[in-house]
Amino acid sequence: MIKFLDLQAINQQYAHELKQAAAEVIDSGWYLLGGRVKQFEANLASYCDTKHAIGVANGLDALRLILKAYIELGIMNEGDEVIVPANTYIASILAITDNRLKPVFVEPDINSFNLDITKIEKAITPKTKAIMVVHLYGQVCWSFDLENLAKKYNLKIIEDNAQAIGAIWNGKKTGSLGDAAGFSFYPGKNLGALGDSGAVTTNDETLADIIRALANYGSRIKYQNEFQGLNSRLDEIQAAFLDIKLKYIDQENQKRRWVANQYLSGINNREIQLPKISGDNSLVTVDHVWHLFVIKTSNRSKLHEYLNGKGIQTLIHYPIPPNKQNAYKEFANLELPITDEIHESVLSLPISSVITKDEIVKVIEVINQYA
Repeated sequence: MIKFLDLQAINQQYAHELKQAAAEVIDSGWYLLGGRVKQFEANLASYCDTKHAIGVANGLDALRLILKAYIELGIMNEGDEVIVPANTYIASILAITDNRLKPVFVEPDINSFNLDITKIEKAITPKTKAIMVVHLYGQVCWSFDLENLAKKYNLKIIEDNAQAIGAIWNGKKTGSLGDAAGFSFYPGKNLGALGDSGAVTTNDETLADIIRALANYGSRIKYQNEFQGLNSRLDEIQAAFLDIKLKYIDQENQKRRWVANQYLSGINNREIQLPKISGDNSLVTVDHVWHLFVIKTSNRSKLHEYLNGKGIQTLIHYPIPPNKQNAYKEFANLELPITDEIHESVLSLPISSVITKDEIVKVIEVINQYA
């Protein structure tokens, strides 16, 4: 079986360093808010070319804390609206509603699966305070038009960068493009911890200061609580693991780009629609990181069963859109035909830094034989 993602093999590459780091943290006797977290935060900020990085418990909390901090700053208030792609993973929506803000669903581009920036302006109202862009599947979602819209309507741009660490738009890394960005280091991400963890990056010192306090029970000084905060802290052992793996993220991403190029050039079955790369034009250069390689087909169940029968594991990202989840019944009647089509037809092929050339060849051959 060609695994969709072989986490054991990915982490085995760095096993000696990871085990040594774990032993050092265990022996140190310091497990929270210590030097390992500070070191990783500094290295992540340097990598993303931002002034600040704040380690938190997970990617959902990263987004929750950004919005919560803007509310504490008076930039947003309960009931305000945040524009968000309708086909994102539900965490993007949870972060908005958890802060009693309203998600405004905007359709994606059918070809790139990213938020259709040309449709944003029609969704803006006097209550709109932010646009949450999701660099979905590791493809950058950004443009000069997006920047101009934000300036025109005085909107914050929040990046959901859970799937795109290391991606580049016009010479700048995702995570440094907007006003703030949330990262997930869930084990399956391009930069994956050995457990849950996340981070926020920003160049806004005041925002960073409040997020850091909010993540620590709303406290800057122990037992003095300025805000109604959360317990959302990156622990020392995960920070140590992430700091090791951060050294290798560019070479891991480069392997993913190579795999994606093999698929793009090799798959030629008319039953399969390959992802179209977004953002490329004569004005900017874009470099995606291919967290997922997502294809479309008219009969997904048939293709999924066919590939599984041939020993190729695939996954669906994602089978049900957020507005059709039981958790969000109030949005169930929204007409989002592009979102519906995407969720009914996408299938993710195996892609990682450890997939072999022979495995890639097999995936391509088997798909090209599908009828």
